[in-house]
Amino acid sequence: MVKNHLANCRQGTQSALTRAEVSGGGIKPWRQKGTGRARQGSTRAPQWTHGGIVFAPKPRDYSYTLNKKVKRLALNSALSSKAIDGDIIVIDAIKMEEVKTKTFKTFLNAVGATGKALVVTAENDQVVVKSARNIPGVLVTFASLLNVYDILNAKKFVVDQAALAKIEEVFA
Repeated sequence: MVKNHLANCRQGTQSALTRAEVSGGGIKPWRQKGTGRARQGSTRAPQWTHGGIVFAPKPRDYSYTLNKKVKRLALNSALSSKAIDGDIIVIDAIKMEEVKTKTFKTFLNAVGATGKALVVTAENDQVVVKSARNIPGVLVTFASLLNVYDILNAKKFVVDQAALAKIEEVFA
């Protein structure tokens, strides 16, 4: 599931020119026989300077899909792993009156979520998102957008009651 997530995130925009796409090279550099040199058909062949790339990378789509049951099993497995390690922190509600990074950092320290942490809220709360976005290693996501990569990448998993109910409802 993690491999699938990372593959789906790839842009796939890498591109280089093949010998057919490089400009120039229309004329034969020297005649075929009698010069003592190797035969050459174009100055844009791969062995020449300014020539094309042999198997040039072209834009492509790296994404692929997994079965729904496999996705659900991977999410259950990741959550179980966090639960066994004791890295899940359940909060009654994550509410903030104003956008304040210092306040949010104090909150994370108080619940014991220092370092890399994944904070899950039930719905899009812009005050929480904006308060946490400048803290290194802290990621805020919503219960409907939860993925295995983010869960396994974080050391602590901070979730509020409403989001936990939504996770159980959707993914159980």
